[in-house]
Order: sequence, then structure tokens, then C-alpha cells
Amino acid sequence: MKPLARLALVATVTGLSLVGCRSAQDNVRDLRSTNEREMTVGIVQREIKKGMSGAAVAEALGSPNIVTKDEGENVTWVYDKIATEASYSQSQNALFLIIGGVSNQSGAASVTQKTLTVVIKFDASDKVSSFTYHSSKF
Repeated sequence: MKPLARLALVATVTGLSLVGCRSAQDNVRDLRSTNEREMTVGIVQREIKKGMSGAAVAEALGSPNIVTKDEGENVTWVYDKIATEASYSQSQNALFLIIGGVSNQSGAASVTQKTLTVVIKFDASDKVSSFTYHSSKF
């Protein structure tokens, strides 16, 4: 093989092998899932106000998980959201020349748990009288 052809072959193989190189940090950034709109404390604080109707609450937050009625016939809605996200991302690349080769593998794993509990109490006229929330992430 002519020296110029050999140099072109080595340059092509080297260039193609470096295109797939990814670091563990690149993989961590890719772990973010694309979920439907999730309920957050910010959404609750921005959207829910005293005096709102149940229809307006349902439009803002969706359907509650639990609906109860107390002895005074007042309704309480509970939104209880629990999410566990487990992700793993891996990349591998290798460069093999005529005599030897180099291989590299990187990956990242992530497990996150989040909870959000929202309690909305309605008065006798079915308007929001109070709401509380608790959020945790670990």
C-alpha cells in the first residue's frame, strides 16, 4: 500500500472512531426523561387560589387521586404523586489500528425519587377554602 493511501486510511479510521466518543458527563445529561407535564410545587402555588371552583382546580391540576367528604359535607381533594426514575446511559468506542487497539467505555446511572402531596379543601359552596402541599426529592 502506498504511503499516502495508508495515511488516508489511518486518518479516516481515527476520525470515525472519535466521532462516537462521549464522556460520563454527556451520559448524565441524557438521563433526563421526557415526561408529560408534571405537577410541581410551583404549579400549585401559581395556579391554585382560595375561592376557585373545583372545575378550575381540575383544569389546572387534573383529577385528584383521593376525594373525601367530612362530617360537615365539605369535600377534600388529595393529589398524591410519587415518582421513581431509574436511568442508565452507556457509550463505548474503540480505535483499532493495524497492530493494536484502544477501547474506552463510559456510563452513568441515576435513581431519583420525588413525592408531592397536595391537599385542597372546599367549603360548602364548593370553592377552595384552603390548600396545603408537601414536596420531597431524594
